[in-house]
Amino acid sequence: MTSDLASCLWHQTCQETPAFEELTGEAEADLVVIGGGFTGCSAALKAAEMGASVHLIEADETGSGGSGRNVGLVNAGLWLPPEDINAELGAGTGSRLSQLLAGAPDMVFSLITKHAIQCEAETGGTLHCAHAPAGMKDLQRRHAQLRAIGAPVQLLPRDDAIQRTGSEAVHGALFDPRAGTIQPLAFVRGLARAAARAGAQLHEHSAATAISRDGSTWHVATPKGSIRAKHLIMATNAYARSLSGYAAPQVIPVHYFQAATDPLPAPLLRQILPMKEGCWDTALVMSSWRLDQAGRLIIGGMGALDHFGSALHRSWLPRKLAALYPDLKEAQLRSHWHGRIAMTAEHLPKILDLQGGFACFGYSGRGIGPGTLFGTAMAEALLTGDSTCLPVPPVPDHSLPFASLRSTYYETGATLTHLISNR
Repeated sequence: MTSDLASCLWHQTCQETPAFEELTGEAEADLVVIGGGFTGCSAALKAAEMGASVHLIEADETGSGGSGRNVGLVNAGLWLPPEDINAELGAGTGSRLSQLLAGAPDMVFSLITKHAIQCEAETGGTLHCAHAPAGMKDLQRRHAQLRAIGAPVQLLPRDDAIQRTGSEAVHGALFDPRAGTIQPLAFVRGLARAAARAGAQLHEHSAATAISRDGSTWHVATPKGSIRAKHLIMATNAYARSLSGYAAPQVIPVHYFQAATDPLPAPLLRQILPMKEGCWDTALVMSSWRLDQAGRLIIGGMGALDHFGSALHRSWLPRKLAALYPDLKEAQLRSHWHGRIAMTAEHLPKILDLQGGFACFGYSGRGIGPGTLFGTAMAEALLTGDSTCLPVPPVPDHSLPFASLRSTYYETGATLTHLISNR
């Protein structure tokens, strides 16, 4: 485990513990997958179930990137509401994407059941909470658009939202019964275990160092081995590394940090999120909170914990916790960690056509459902030669000017927000 993950709650409580050997020597496969997160492990599982030979290589340990640092909200859809998606992709493509993502939580929970993944799955839904009275306007707009496409969402007035969350700091909420929460690291490692059981060859501590193409064959080199394969999937998303022969698509790196309390006593658990819905709010610099199976409250917000503003982020957390739940004003936050999110300018995931392979990126904070869906679909498309199953049409290239500047904008905004909130 890398040192920055030692304090991550998910790495401390994960019940799925598969381990895979480093790649050594030469190997051949129908498909090589680079990246051991939601996308890569889903792709490897699907390919193995289709009878293909597949090798997955992960630079560190399975789930050591964004998948093992995730909030754990299994949402139906993207950050963008349906009409905004249609405005970017067109009505036909946008509507199809929204419908496919509506079924993503069911796909996730079905995989959990099928493969007996021990990941604390809770299927009671999520609550998108209004952080202020003005936040209800956003929720009303989302509710109308989601209902128009058949989503069974409910708009809760303030009193109902307070009862469901146990917090008087919310001003209403949008409830989505299709969604839920999981222990995200356990889910991705459970997918890896299932993929290996289905016949996939997985390798940890096996970073790709070079990629090349010889006719119809991909060559992927690692420090101690190499793989020749007909098809390739790049599933590194926000954690892409520099390697010879491949320039990772530009994304806007945005960070999100979290911490967890000790398990709460039973009287508080009867008041705080009694139905165990996962929550996030409508603030521009958003916050999230949820419970784990042991009754810990996990709270998070935008920002990184490895730069000058990290002290502000850390001091903001207990204040935010106390604002939500005054009974927790003395609660100790025992774990602190952060992860990196890959955003695109449109806040939409992309599939890059590599001619015999795909690269997928840009979930913009919605990694679990979309990652599982996109990984599964990319494996199927490559192995069948039919790209119509892909959630979005692949694009030949991708550029994002001023990506680092945009990242600085988000981090500065989060730091200033938390500075003001701390006063």
